[in-house]
Amino acid sequence: MNYNIQTLFDSKVPREVNDFLNYLGTIKGKSKNTIYNYKIELSLFFKYLLLAKGKVDPKTEFDEIDISSIDDEFIRNISLSDLYRFIAFAENFRNNSNYARARKVATLKSFFKYLFTKAKIISYNPTLELESPKIHSRNPVYLTLSESKSLLNAVEGANKERDYCILILFLNCGMRLSELVGINLSKFRDDTLSIIGKGNKERTVYLNEICIQAIKNYLPIRNSQLSKVKASEDLDALFLSRHKKRIDKRTVEILVKKYIKKADLDSNKYTPHKLRHTAATLMYKYGDVDIRSLQQILGHENVSTTQIYTHVDDEKLRRAVKSNPLNDFE
Repeated sequence: MNYNIQTLFDSKVPREVNDFLNYLGTIKGKSKNTIYNYKIELSLFFKYLLLAKGKVDPKTEFDEIDISSIDDEFIRNISLSDLYRFIAFAENFRNNSNYARARKVATLKSFFKYLFTKAKIISYNPTLELESPKIHSRNPVYLTLSESKSLLNAVEGANKERDYCILILFLNCGMRLSELVGINLSKFRDDTLSIIGKGNKERTVYLNEICIQAIKNYLPIRNSQLSKVKASEDLDALFLSRHKKRIDKRTVEILVKKYIKKADLDSNKYTPHKLRHTAATLMYKYGDVDIRSLQQILGHENVSTTQIYTHVDDEKLRRAVKSNPLNDFE
């Protein structure tokens, strides 16, 4: 992982948070995305606490609340009630879903465990009794096969080869957005690609013929831009932006939304992550892929995460019911 000064020390957050984030990176090997999300969640938590405890002018804009002065003594006085009030605040004033609130609980548990067991700042861990909201399982949102073809047919314009290649990889390999933008040319080996997934873990992606062909069609255009690439770290990037830098997540989100609209699909419903769901669903529905193989393809740590794709194939359920020998009873 590449660290910069801002990663190592951010003057806008308390020292205890800085130390925790560096611990996550250097000792636990967490990805930059994970560390960034922890920082956002903890910043929100401390801003809420300062406001709730009357430590700042209530007229202050929430995002402008300064948390840099928080010290060990303030942290030692945080109670279980404070934690639950923060979770209630997230639900009632920030419209956080059960999933979003569960993520906040997980962040707090990790932070206070570090303060108690590693930093030795607190003598009691208030998150030991903190419960997480129940998360109800939901069927994934995905494109049908015909909708997926419509999306691919909608690709046009100056960046057609690049954008088509991006959509092909999403729809065939089930990559996460962060995995796709992080693809390096040096990680290709014949029909395989090594990518860095969630939790900074490396896994192998197998490429089918349409992925390989899409990459071959895009590479000459990509390689013609190399002389204009300024940063050395972008020289190995597969996908480049119009600024001749590694493409970023926001750019990909925008182009996916653009083609979703061109295909007359719901641009508010489908995102890059929904294309990942689509790839998984199509493989399970049409490819006769077993759940363990699908788990490895998607890079899920637990097979329970992959189980959601076993509930989406209504046609399989219809065939199963029709196969009952009593179906022909007269």
